[in-house]
Amino acid sequence: MGTWLLSWRQQITLHKGPAIGLLVALLAIVWLLLDSGIQSFAGHNRDYLMYALVGGTAGFGATALGALLALALHRVGDRAQDGMLGFAAGMMLAAASFSLILPGLAAAQNLLASASGAAAIVVLGLGLGVLLMLGLDYFTPHRHETTGTHGPATDRISGVWLFVLAIILHNLPEGMAIGVGFAQGDLSVGLPLTSAIAIQDIPEGLAVALALRAIGLRPGIAVAVAVASGLMEPLGALMGVGIASGLPIAYPISLGIAAGAMIFVVSHEVIPETHRNGHETVATVGLMAGFAVMLFLDTALG
Repeated sequence: MGTWLLSWRQQITLHKGPAIGLLVALLAIVWLLLDSGIQSFAGHNRDYLMYALVGGTAGFGATALGALLALALHRVGDRAQDGMLGFAAGMMLAAASFSLILPGLAAAQNLLASASGAAAIVVLGLGLGVLLMLGLDYFTPHRHETTGTHGPATDRISGVWLFVLAIILHNLPEGMAIGVGFAQGDLSVGLPLTSAIAIQDIPEGLAVALALRAIGLRPGIAVAVAVASGLMEPLGALMGVGIASGLPIAYPISLGIAAGAMIFVVSHEVIPETHRNGHETVATVGLMAGFAVMLFLDTALG
């Protein structure tokens, strides 16, 4: 424990900016959670909580389905994997835009009757989402295939579990987005968002299971770990509905937080991963296809 504390202290000393940003983001989220408090579990808000839990469970189920496919598929080529991850990235970007940012702007404008004020509220949320994910990236030990090990010194944690921690960080904002989408009981926001995240979770679950197999885990264990990583989605969904269920202004701020976190993950993790094998064109076509599918879902279900 002493070694861990020393490692985190050194990391904070080296990266004071991200440490302050993470603290600000966490304080804002704690304040939103405390503000919503009892309201999230009382009256009609209980229904919204159930919607969020069902949506998060759908994301978990889709991740599990993708992971189970890895038992039948001994190998998927790098080109195909990069295309699938590009598709997932496109859906996440479109979901952040159409199902989080635009409803956030509309909700804030209804409260403030000012377009510039509404934009400032959502941008504040975006910034908090980025600070949250940036801070977690700096201060949670994890590993990416493209950029190596991140976070405090991790000599006591194997490379496999560092990779698993990276997956968990990736799934958190998706779950939060689902929870925030249902926080006001607006199915026109929550349904397309949940559908998009669930669809893109299938290739993600498959890619995670295959990656875990590639770094040495037995097939059954790799699939089990990939399935378990999807549990962050219902947990994140409960967190999302919690932070968005308090003061009216909390809803557009929370939509911005979820959008900022998702966009950060796409830019920081997913797109670099799709480009590391030289399949940029396939990944970009996949991204555009995913963006188009989400656009259609948002229009059809919204």
